[in-house]
Amino acid sequence: MFRLDDNFLEELGLGGLPPEQKQAFLQHIYSELEMRVGERLTDGMSDELLDEFGYFVDMNQDGMTTWFNENLPDYSEREDYKQLRSANPEAPETAIMSEYGAMKWLQLNRPDYPQVVAAVLEELKTEIVENKEAILGGIAQQTAGSTDQDQAA
Repeated sequence: MFRLDDNFLEELGLGGLPPEQKQAFLQHIYSELEMRVGERLTDGMSDELLDEFGYFVDMNQDGMTTWFNENLPDYSEREDYKQLRSANPEAPETAIMSEYGAMKWLQLNRPDYPQVVAAVLEELKTEIVENKEAILGGIAQQTAGSTDQDQAA
């Protein structure tokens, strides 16, 4: 599994980002990764399968219950479900069902999910490294612009 953290930025040559920019840039990378992985996974998928996955994304209780009844009727007795439940004692049941169901849905319908994430992450890393100077330049301009505004105030 990968981690989007300071070490990740160092690996990309962006460890020198100002601290206030690091978290924002990591969040941007995460959002971009999530969008690209989603596009790659859903490409060519039937509307029925997309609707099924949507139950978990939208936390649609009826849809999730139907899916579990049809695919994993014993889900609440499975060890991995119990571990997720106990690791998140404050989380509402719907949130646990959503997270667990999405994971199981991906295992059943896109067993290549980990490989897709890894491939998309590598593509994204390559793009970032190729555009590192522009990224650093844009951030430097933002920082300089906010400093100019602070001084004008």
